[in-house]
Amino acid sequence: MKEKLLSIKERVMQQISESDSIDQIEQIRVSVLGKKGEITAILKGMKDLSGEERPVVGKIANEVREELEEAISQKKIQMKELEKQKRMASETIDVTMPAKKVSVGRKHPVTQVFDELKYIFMGMGFKVAEGPEIETVLNNFDALNAPKDHPSRDMSDTFYFDENLLLRTQTSPVQVRTMKSVKPPIKIISPGRCFRSDTPDATHSPMFHQLEGLVIDKHVTMAELKGTLQTFAEHFFGEGTRIKFRPHNFPFTEPSAEVDVTCFKCGGKGCSMCKGEGWIEILGAGMVHPNVLRNCGIDPEEYSGFAFGMGVDRISMLRYEVDDIRLFFENDMRFLDQF
Repeated sequence: MKEKLLSIKERVMQQISESDSIDQIEQIRVSVLGKKGEITAILKGMKDLSGEERPVVGKIANEVREELEEAISQKKIQMKELEKQKRMASETIDVTMPAKKVSVGRKHPVTQVFDELKYIFMGMGFKVAEGPEIETVLNNFDALNAPKDHPSRDMSDTFYFDENLLLRTQTSPVQVRTMKSVKPPIKIISPGRCFRSDTPDATHSPMFHQLEGLVIDKHVTMAELKGTLQTFAEHFFGEGTRIKFRPHNFPFTEPSAEVDVTCFKCGGKGCSMCKGEGWIEILGAGMVHPNVLRNCGIDPEEYSGFAFGMGVDRISMLRYEVDDIRLFFENDMRFLDQF
């Protein structure tokens, strides 16, 4: 049995030295030192040896096992180092090769228009005011002089959480919050997202963007409103752009008007953009209703003001000649990369 152990040792040492992978070394370890390995089998058979042979064979078996374990361990370390070196060689980066092109994003077209509008109105002395998108019915309707039977308050038109909370249908509640918390004079714009229960189509979306303006001070007149919007139109649509007011009705302004600009594509002569009319409707405006001032704690006998509001998505569609509002929200890079 002594000769058998030495023979196994010599043979296995040769196998270890000739192996070229960790898997082969592991197979050798299992075949010799595993539960059913050769050395293990010899140790189990020692019970059949005489009392004199048993300690001698046991000593040699333990020595052989320890030497093989050490050889296997060292070979594994050696093979891991070789594999590491091979992997590092294969993963070497050629710094002389051209780098991968990095795609740099850009602002969404609606955001670009928002930025331009803010720049124009801030240049006229307006400050930017913001408010929550989840609003109270009081701020969104009641304080703005919208009666309970107004169509916009219908459940089919507005997203309600309960009878007191809703997703704002306009950014006008920001004006209400400002009037309640700031003493006149007030001169703000309120940009942001709004929500209405509309079925998406080419010109409607349940989520859209607005920018509204508000001026409150002593002796504010309709002439100042018209001058402000004329200045805006010339800066945004181009020099020579004219505006006109058409009588309208809004619950929160009196008098109220729809505001048109001369078509920036044909200069007012008539084309497909303006449907041959020479004018394009862009926003609504008017003098702040006395009831709105009272609801916000401002004396209409002492102060007056004007307000206006425009759909930024619609303005963006006009600016970029986009015929479907849904394109702004589909995140198709083929569309967005054009801006």
